[in-house]
Amino acid sequence: MLQIRKANERGRSRYGWLESYHTFSFADYYDPTFMGFRALRVINEDRVQPGMGFPSHSHRDMEIVSYVLEGALEHKDSLGNGSVIRPGEVQRMSAGRGVTHSEFNASGSEVVHFLQIWILPEQQGIAPGYEQQVIDLSAAHGQFRPVASRDGGLGKVKLHQDATISVAILQAGERVRHGITRERHAWVQLARGAVMLNDRTLIAGDGAALDDESEIRIEAQEAAEILLFELV
Repeated sequence: MLQIRKANERGRSRYGWLESYHTFSFADYYDPTFMGFRALRVINEDRVQPGMGFPSHSHRDMEIVSYVLEGALEHKDSLGNGSVIRPGEVQRMSAGRGVTHSEFNASGSEVVHFLQIWILPEQQGIAPGYEQQVIDLSAAHGQFRPVASRDGGLGKVKLHQDATISVAILQAGERVRHGITRERHAWVQLARGAVMLNDRTLIAGDGAALDDESEIRIEAQEAAEILLFELV
């Protein structure tokens, strides 16, 4: 079964300095049909104006992954971490039993465009933690390349959950197939471009839940960047 979440049906927040689209219910946006998918709770597509951002705020018991599409995102947290994440990098913060952080556009002239992803951890109350990795995006051309997983490793941040996030970059006309094991469920999020997913059209910002599907078949209608979430 394949269920599409259309980009223009997502929740939307606008605050002047921030434009955010919510795939799932988030903050003041509530949609009982889209409360999350398995352990995946948030996919927010955010655009933050130059020099602006989210002041210090707290989280707990959540794996928070940031994936930058354009620009640069500056991160600071109560663990003493300070960094800037750019396209070709992935960041994971485990909120665990509590962490405070801020996120700002590191540029004074360019908008930062990124996806913020929240995944429920397997256990509550773990020690908070932070990790940032460089992604070999060249290895994602024409195929799915894991960028976050339970085991972590080179080019992959570690998730405290039985979940994998992969990225594929396709040129127009390129195709990719990816098998899904019987015990897994998949969510596809199209970050940019346009594709056919199992004979259904997706455009940038669209998402799709796949249950009881043994294979993902994607053909790019135009250059595309795709995130794949595999969850129990």
